[in-house]
Amino acid sequence: MNYNDYNNSPQYYNEQSLASQTSSVLKTVYLKMCLALVVSALVALYCSTSWAYLQFISTHSWAIWGLFIVELVLVFALSGAINKLSSGTAALLFYVFAAVNGAALAPIFLVYTHASIVKTFFICAGTFGAMSVYGYFTTQDLTKFGTYLLYALFGLIIASVVNIFTKSSTMEWIISGVGVLIFLGLTAYDTQYIRNMIQTTPQSMHSKLSTYGALNLYLDFINLFLYLLRFFGRSND
Repeated sequence: MNYNDYNNSPQYYNEQSLASQTSSVLKTVYLKMCLALVVSALVALYCSTSWAYLQFISTHSWAIWGLFIVELVLVFALSGAINKLSSGTAALLFYVFAAVNGAALAPIFLVYTHASIVKTFFICAGTFGAMSVYGYFTTQDLTKFGTYLLYALFGLIIASVVNIFTKSSTMEWIISGVGVLIFLGLTAYDTQYIRNMIQTTPQSMHSKLSTYGALNLYLDFINLFLYLLRFFGRSND
């Protein structure tokens, strides 16, 4: 088969259709993720200017734990029951999660200068974007790396909990550095995973899949941002 024959073949058109479909769904994934980041940023900014809210959070430690539990419930609801939810409900829960996370992130505006937060955000956006592009275009199967990264993430969580009690500054820097590497890797892995899911999932499920994909990439971005902030953030003190 020569080049012109291939261009007119059903296989060529199927490949073109699949590529176009994948690109379209991924655009929706990134749009939803960006909208969620905007929601989180606006809620965080608003809460950081409310003295009543900040005072309540600082004097009631259970409130932060309450926000954390609500976030976990929403993440598990979206991840575990995405097929049972309508597309609209899944998207709504995702943005509710982003708002709750924004409220939990509000104190960073008191700890770090606004200028350093903005600078770190752009650094995070650049590195996140580069790894996401790599995950999309690479021909290497990242599945096995994803497994190792998840194990490393569990180890990171355990080390972080332990360091809450030991309060080692050296360990905190190590945890931050490892955290950056883990979430850079997860960004590439999740992008490839979402791309592959789009290509193997019925079109009727693409709306829900775009929300699920946006949630995963949102979590990668937020965690990467927080770990980078420990390196590039400047204290308000």
